Amino acid sequence: MSDTSAPLPLDGAGLDTLEKRLWENLEYLCYPGKSWVPPKTVGGEAVTDVVVIGGGMCGMLAWLALRTGGIDNVRVLDRSPEGLEGPWLNYARMETLRSPKSLTGPSFGHGMLTFQAWYRAQFGTVAWNELDKIPRPMWMDYLKWYRKVLEVPTENGVSLDLVEPEGDLLRLHLSGAQSGSILTRKLVMATGRDGTGVPNIPGFMDGISRKYWAHSADEIDFDALKGKKVAVIGVGASAVDNSAEALEHGAAEVRHLIRRKEMPTVNKMMGIGSYGFTAGYGAMPDEWRWRFMNYSFVTQTPPPHGSTLRVSRHKNAYFHFGLPVGKVEETGEGLKIHLGEDSVYEADFLILGTGFSVYPEARAEFGPAAMEISLWRDVYTPPEDEQNRDLGAFPYLNGDFTFREKTPGKAPWLANVYCFNYGATASLGKVSGDIPGVSEGAAWLTKSIAGKLYSEDLARHWQDFQDYSTPELDGSEWTPTPLPQHGREEVEAAQ
Repeated sequence: MSDTSAPLPLDGAGLDTLEKRLWENLEYLCYPGKSWVPPKTVGGEAVTDVVVIGGGMCGMLAWLALRTGGIDNVRVLDRSPEGLEGPWLNYARMETLRSPKSLTGPSFGHGMLTFQAWYRAQFGTVAWNELDKIPRPMWMDYLKWYRKVLEVPTENGVSLDLVEPEGDLLRLHLSGAQSGSILTRKLVMATGRDGTGVPNIPGFMDGISRKYWAHSADEIDFDALKGKKVAVIGVGASAVDNSAEALEHGAAEVRHLIRRKEMPTVNKMMGIGSYGFTAGYGAMPDEWRWRFMNYSFVTQTPPPHGSTLRVSRHKNAYFHFGLPVGKVEETGEGLKIHLGEDSVYEADFLILGTGFSVYPEARAEFGPAAMEISLWRDVYTPPEDEQNRDLGAFPYLNGDFTFREKTPGKAPWLANVYCFNYGATASLGKVSGDIPGVSEGAAWLTKSIAGKLYSEDLARHWQDFQDYSTPELDGSEWTPTPLPQHGREEVEAAQ
């Protein structure tokens, strides 16, 4: 048995050495794949085969998978400045990632492209063995390197404002660093946690001035919370991370107001995570997909151990269970929060750790067609004891990540839009956002897109098949000879 603690040849060799080994391995695997999609123009305007919206982890991985599959007419657009794609340096406030450090993530099967290889090349195997979880800013450093080493051509500062059908194509209206419009055959929405929804703002916040509250996904001036009484609604990971930030910036006290009677302690999805579940979830009957995902939602994923301790180590941090919020009122100096049947808490500031609502109808990019996106509640009616309004709002996707129209014929172009973000969870599982299964999801996505592109150009490929005339042989490889002729007498003698 090999000694797994022995340093790799890459150990501490630096990123230059890692990058050379990565590209050597890619060359062995014939990367990038042979280009095979015929170029297309309409009225003199070039058509992009695939546009990926989002240049974070999922967007870059989708680009890598497409290039590996020989689809090279691809553009990646992101509205954020370079280096700020995704949540990692924006609203994500945890100290470390929640996923185990050894997960291969967006490496797409390339060992030299993993976070582990990137880390060991710089800091060595001893440091790797001592590392517990991946620091959040370091994960973003890794993704920046990922973009650089693969030469992902992300176009930053570009926003997608509206998608409209134009024949068999999609017209994308853009603003920002590039304004105007472009034509594409396929659109991949690699837009992260809120990619098919909006921050979840409970109704009791209607009419409350924004100077007194923020959602956990907002930019928050934590310095302004020094000496303040802060309430945090919820006890999920984002709620806990924002609570810790407030405490570390000198809040006088932070109180978690929690509807549940007990703290969730078991991450159920960790117990069944496997390649089998990743591959098999999307093929399950609706009732089983709903059952698995509903149970995950109901039991709730607990906040990470380290993140929870980051809060509870402060003496002025409190966890209050069994206190659903009934009403919130402004007092002129802060907020009066009515809890349960008769409890009231007055706070200077309120942070909503209430996550995101999957709400495709709210996505302005789809215009009126957003109302035609088929949702789970339109397709499946769960048993009485498995009712879940939040889960019912997820889009009911086709098996290739594409949206399905609610009313046949109303918005058929949605079949050219791929939901490669959190919104795919209910239909296809956790393969388009969470680190564990994202490479499998990208392979699945690319196979689906490639299949459609090929079938749409079938006549062209058939003609190319017939027209192909490059000879394997030039005639010098053999000499033709006549078959010897034998007379009847010779044949009879031979018998």
